[in-house]
Amino acid sequence: MTAELLRTVFPGRPVHYYESVDSTMTAAAGKPIGTLVVAGAQSAGQGRHGHSWHSEPGSGIYCSLVLANTPLLTLALGLATADAIATTTGIACDLRWPNDVLIDGKKAAGILVQLSGETAIGGIGININHSAFPAELADQATSLQLQSGRSFEPVEILKNLIPTVERFIRLEPEEILRLFTRASSYVSGRRVVVDQPGGIVEGVTAGMNSSGYLVVRRDNGTDTLILAGGVRAARS
Repeated sequence: MTAELLRTVFPGRPVHYYESVDSTMTAAAGKPIGTLVVAGAQSAGQGRHGHSWHSEPGSGIYCSLVLANTPLLTLALGLATADAIATTTGIACDLRWPNDVLIDGKKAAGILVQLSGETAIGGIGININHSAFPAELADQATSLQLQSGRSFEPVEILKNLIPTVERFIRLEPEEILRLFTRASSYVSGRRVVVDQPGGIVEGVTAGMNSSGYLVVRRDNGTDTLILAGGVRAARS
């Protein structure tokens, strides 16, 4: 992938390409809406809650897109990422609220949104041709290659991803909620454990409210609204 190739694929869009950068999120800060920042590798890729994103050189898509701050943006980006993967590779994905794209229960892609006034930076990382992961990630992360036995050209997925993002972020919030609920096995009827500042919440998911927050119904029948936090499937 090169800057020249990306400018050919996305004519008229401001594109910045780095062989290596600390984080595409940082590199995108202050850029105008529509700007796309792509890196071949990241030395400090950002995940949610201060976690890092494993960014093996030349093996994935590590990009950030400067967007208008629209409702339910994280959910819309997750939908777009899953759709672009399926369209390009034929691999079906699951969505774990609010920002994880899963294949066979393991994380293949992740979303991070940072807001600044009317502007948002949408960071998307997709594990494409990773053949292995560090030991601490091996039981929870996967790649398109590991799942299919095939390698893929990152630029072909990116070519589908960016227009798909633009399409999903224009949807009405009610439609985003409907599509995410349909695409995710985690939104309704899934027994989960959620790490919260006040302790662990365990129960069965019971949909999302109009703001896109997850509802977890505890065993005592009370509902807890999850505003943020690591959601994971409860062990049987």
